[in-house]
Amino acid sequence: MRRLISFLEEKTGRELVLPVTPPGYTWEHPNRVETIQLDQIGEINLPGGAMMGSCTLDKVLLPAQLYSFCNPGTVPNPYVYLEQLERWSDAGTVVRWIVSGTPVNAPVLIESIDQGEQDGTNDLYITIRMKQYRKPEVPVLAVSGGGAQTSREEGTGAAQERTYTMRRGDTLWGIAQKYYGSGAEYKRLATANSGQIQNPNLIYPGQVLTIPPKESLPGAMANSQSVALADETTSKWDAVTGTWNLTL
Repeated sequence: MRRLISFLEEKTGRELVLPVTPPGYTWEHPNRVETIQLDQIGEINLPGGAMMGSCTLDKVLLPAQLYSFCNPGTVPNPYVYLEQLERWSDAGTVVRWIVSGTPVNAPVLIESIDQGEQDGTNDLYITIRMKQYRKPEVPVLAVSGGGAQTSREEGTGAAQERTYTMRRGDTLWGIAQKYYGSGAEYKRLATANSGQIQNPNLIYPGQVLTIPPKESLPGAMANSQSVALADETTSKWDAVTGTWNLTL
């Protein structure tokens, strides 16, 4: 049975089915295990709570021509697929990752996309890294005087800027969500740190970011070149020739 792997943006109903099903996939379902040392007993392991799943789709073929193994409805232009995936990734859009005929149907964020050609056919091979998404539930904390406040640091919670050192697994989207209450502010945060961030999707552990107050954030950093090109490209299906016509 041929599996179809697709991404669905529930808010708009936009769905993208990968034109060629990858040779395999692995969906990680981790749980944290806490190891404790006890006197006279030794080491014991205790459940430490659920962690978010993740997946990497490696060597996904985006064909530049129609092959016999392409899925129905394939468009023989790899950049139609790449640019939509990059839009979702750049915007931090939550999409559902679905594998037909299986229970895999999970909300994810597309963390990164690697691309390249390898055989002179103009076909594109990409690697998609995803992490499971769960809507954060911010607890309400009681304060003296009968009022309440949330634990989120709205507007960075201060009238002056602060710094944050990037750690493994961090994303600008997550940092913007933490400090500004909206991950969509990640491009403005990238612009505020343009001296060391040229691409908001390429960040590294150890980078020290400036976190200005929300009202001091500059305008958003420009989209990547491929996304900018996609915004200028229109496509139309020609029913007579059975091809897609792309124009700039």
